[in-house]
Amino acid sequence: MPRWKRVLLALGAVAGVFVLTIGGLFTWLYTGAEVSTVGAVDFHNALRVPPLAPSTVETDGTRVFDLRMQAGQTEFEPGAQTPTWGFNGSYLGPTLRAAKGEKVRVKIANALPEESTVHWHGMHLPAAMDGGPHQMVPAGGSWAPEWTVAQPAATLWYHPHPHGATETHVQKGLAGLFLLDDEESRKLDLPDRYGVDDVPVIVQDVRFDGSRFDHDHKLMRNVGFLGDRTMVNGTLDPFLAVGDELVRLRLLNASTARVYTFGFDDGRAFQQIASDGGLLEAPHTTGRLRLSPGERAEIVVRMAPGERTVLRSYPLDAGLDFWNQRFGGGDDSFDVMELRAAPTLRPSPAVPAALTRLTLPTGQDSARSRFFDLNLSGINGRKMDMARVDETVTRGTAETWTLRNEDGMPHNFHVHDVQFRILDINGEAPPPQLRGPKDTVFIPSGSTVRIAMRFDGPADPDVPYMYHCHLLYHEDRGMMGQFVVVDPGQTAGAPKPPSTSGSHHHQ
Repeated sequence: MPRWKRVLLALGAVAGVFVLTIGGLFTWLYTGAEVSTVGAVDFHNALRVPPLAPSTVETDGTRVFDLRMQAGQTEFEPGAQTPTWGFNGSYLGPTLRAAKGEKVRVKIANALPEESTVHWHGMHLPAAMDGGPHQMVPAGGSWAPEWTVAQPAATLWYHPHPHGATETHVQKGLAGLFLLDDEESRKLDLPDRYGVDDVPVIVQDVRFDGSRFDHDHKLMRNVGFLGDRTMVNGTLDPFLAVGDELVRLRLLNASTARVYTFGFDDGRAFQQIASDGGLLEAPHTTGRLRLSPGERAEIVVRMAPGERTVLRSYPLDAGLDFWNQRFGGGDDSFDVMELRAAPTLRPSPAVPAALTRLTLPTGQDSARSRFFDLNLSGINGRKMDMARVDETVTRGTAETWTLRNEDGMPHNFHVHDVQFRILDINGEAPPPQLRGPKDTVFIPSGSTVRIAMRFDGPADPDVPYMYHCHLLYHEDRGMMGQFVVVDPGQTAGAPKPPSTSGSHHHQ
């Protein structure tokens, strides 16, 4: 056989081996990418309910809370100590609770080995109190933001927001709920006994390497970190003992990248009564509810004496392509928590047919429109720059923002300080579960979402708020921008470098 034929055969064999190797590697990655805990969870741990944070009321009526960011060890599994961070404890934080009209002050001490922030996600408050990346609290330092609660009853949350390190800080355990009450919601016949028939459900996905958290992003996980199991309120394999016919679950997706599609294993319907920023106008009966990172929803579930049902996360139905569906966690499913009804249940009144009247802008009175192209490389083609103001909005005006994702991967969009109304998704009216007050919205690739919001206070030309993707890996990579609120005729100032002095004093 001529030498050139032997060379060709050898090259062909090498190419064949290469193709088989690549094909085998892809098959291995593809088949190994799907995660399911359905039917495999032994719900043997009673659900931990975060304690309500104690507070004191000063003579002027200010409600004062204390939060300490600290490192510690948490025993998720018997005998295994996991290094974690938390507020006032080793993992997660207490639930802060205040009422509309109250002035609140939160005294924050940072006992961590590095600087961080505390952002009040969903809260309407002055930019200097927002806890974004411009309000860093140094290691050993403290900060005491204060503001007056000026929004309806809602399930909000707090978490760190240090530029470039948010994903890690949240994964280590820094998160907690901030519940708001008002007179209107108090009058409604809804389950309202905290930890009894009104229960926080903080859902996170995790992965362990021995006793330690494994925060690594696996190959081709462009969305960020995806864990192989879930926990609720820091409890692995949790069950909730239910003693009432109706139980209200305040769901928070506190994961950094994973999108959940909540439903129950027996297909039962439930009533959604609230979204991110508060009550829907009327309950929405459904069997599925999708929450992307940062989104919240309140649902009411009816139980019969002695029965059990499992809160499950189903595969994502968002029109993702083959690649993103598999490697973005879309094919994954989880058994999240078991609800166990007592043999006899306290009777509960039916959920009211009407809940509230929304006062969100409708887009009719928008003073201007803005456009945001969402891309992993930056928003509108620009990476986050702490010294650049991207948008300037006028206090007291409403605006319509158009959010477009043609990036080939899923994103979501969170706007600080405001609650918005979703006007339309791909030109169509939003489904009922997305018609309430929102501060975060999921936007699959190929989607365009229009939102309307009003910027009604206070102006500060020098201190910006953020808008960003709340898939935290994307945010950390610079998928974020800044806006300032100014008085009519005023122009934007220049954001100062993140402060580690002034109100952020060392103790």
